Amino acid sequence: MLEDRTEHPCQVVDMSPGNVALRTERAGLPGEKVIAYIDHIGRIEGVITRTLQDGFAMTVIASDRKRDKLAAQLTWLANKHELDLPEDRRHERVAPRNPTSVLQLADGRQYQCRIIDLSLSGAAIEIDVKPAIGVQVTLGTMRGQVVRHFEDGVAIEFAVVQRPETLDTEFSSPRG
Repeated sequence: MLEDRTEHPCQVVDMSPGNVALRTERAGLPGEKVIAYIDHIGRIEGVITRTLQDGFAMTVIASDRKRDKLAAQLTWLANKHELDLPEDRRHERVAPRNPTSVLQLADGRQYQCRIIDLSLSGAAIEIDVKPAIGVQVTLGTMRGQVVRHFEDGVAIEFAVVQRPETLDTEFSSPRG
């Protein structure tokens, strides 16, 4: 999306944590702000540094933490085939109708959280605390463990793959 809020398809030609070259039908002008949604990466923001014959190059504007995360994602994407790594997403992720839930630790402590997205095998939640990776937790009534930290929360892998009906029942209506 260019600064004038027009959206255009694009393709990443080259990317690092600090810069991206995009192939696109319509390039903006140097200095123009851009937002790009990139498969496997997500949303990135930046400023066009130069136009190319078939697109433009941009500098990524991000915090050090987000740049570190981007570097890790790019490394994973670059190496997943050589290392024969499994895909990161085994099941489709959806936003729950009721994103409010409670995360309970094994010692009984409970924390309010917001479910960002949910799949049959896990969830990403926004939460103020960061339980250690590997810690056993319960999200609503589903047992699992923390498998990853990110800027605003944690990712949980459920102990067993859930049935779609279970997720619908668990996260479809507000609880009081």
